[in-house]
Amino acid sequence: MGKKNRRGSRGLPYLVVSDGEGNLFEIPAYRMVGMYLNTPVLPSEEEIIALPYGSDLFELPGRVALGYDPRKNTIVEVRDYQGQRVYPVAAFMAPAYLQYYRAAYRSVPGAPRLPLYCYTALGWKGGQFYVTATRIDPDLRQDLGLFNPALIETEARRLLRQLSHNRLARHLIENCVFRYGCPAARNFTLGRWEGPLPVSPGCHAACVGCISWQPREHGITAPQERIGFVPTPEEIAEIAVLHLEQAPRAVVSFGQGCEGDPLLAAEVMAEAIRRIRRRTDKGVINVNTNAGDPDQVERLCRAGLDSIRVSLNSAQPHFYHAYYRPRNYTFEAVKASLQIVRRYGRWASLNYFVFPGFTDHPEEMQALEQLIRDTRIHMIQTRNLNIDPEWYIQSLSLPDHADEVLGIPRWLQWLKKTFPAVQLGYFNPPREAMRRMHPASAR
Repeated sequence: MGKKNRRGSRGLPYLVVSDGEGNLFEIPAYRMVGMYLNTPVLPSEEEIIALPYGSDLFELPGRVALGYDPRKNTIVEVRDYQGQRVYPVAAFMAPAYLQYYRAAYRSVPGAPRLPLYCYTALGWKGGQFYVTATRIDPDLRQDLGLFNPALIETEARRLLRQLSHNRLARHLIENCVFRYGCPAARNFTLGRWEGPLPVSPGCHAACVGCISWQPREHGITAPQERIGFVPTPEEIAEIAVLHLEQAPRAVVSFGQGCEGDPLLAAEVMAEAIRRIRRRTDKGVINVNTNAGDPDQVERLCRAGLDSIRVSLNSAQPHFYHAYYRPRNYTFEAVKASLQIVRRYGRWASLNYFVFPGFTDHPEEMQALEQLIRDTRIHMIQTRNLNIDPEWYIQSLSLPDHADEVLGIPRWLQWLKKTFPAVQLGYFNPPREAMRRMHPASAR
């Protein structure tokens, strides 16, 4: 490719590739490379951490790996090694980690669209894998090492017997635990931390990267299926009270990966919240949502909702609409929902999808700054966007190159400096954390 890069590469990990049969190996002649948008970048050593435990590795078919050649001081395409065809490899990191650069590659004509995961730059050095990332949240609630499969199986079977009459309980255990291994559902069976409350088969958006519904013409399969029914308020309340009464740092959340948008079931949720609060005042009742219906958000606040997490790929309306493709609502409605939650004195977070080269561009940063000032949110949960990067770039009509970008590390520094009171993290905080971070906002 002939692209020069002035950053030092002496301590960078080696390029990792695959032989097409699932076997991975490093190429010592080349160093790992990252990308923002479609621009290859040589990471700095400070941007590299050991691959987090619980991460997955993916071979990327129909693509050519990019590596840095220190002898020529240039980034090159690596199609073969010692006479063998090779393919790029990426990491899908464990929860609580934020990507700095995506995996570096070039797609060949006709390359298949990648499944809905995040593809982080990967390297090998000193006997272990490395990625370009940082841990953004110290909370251990979804760390793989804290899940005992035998105990989860035992407790899930016990709950299934205890709650066999409850359709939502059966869905969480039979579908979410046994079929998908959902961390939130497994924590529910273990009686700890944040428990899920999916309620809505439908949605009022058609997000490009929706993880629970994909049209056939997209050529990919959604990682999980949506719940097929709307549970009753009593089914919801029974599970929620059980969890809130026993779980440490307890949170229950509407709006899960196995559903559409919970606001379409707001009437049911509101009644469930009232029933929950008649039985217990413990823990946090949260909703994860696109927040496209301010009236329903206010209904939930009146019922006793404690917190909201609003998903957002961009603070710029035209980019938001290009990704979410909302039905019968606008970006302004999302903003109004956040303002309503704050008016009621409840906790408000953004579930902000981070995409290197876009999130850290000055125009996006300016729009985000204005949104934060207008809505007075408490927290930004930085999430890696799970999508084929080139599909996302195409869907938003982004440029291949963005020379003005800060880089994600400097973007994080900017956020902390500009909004020192806004918390950065990954998970919905329990009441104890809310009180510590913003005492006036924890009811």
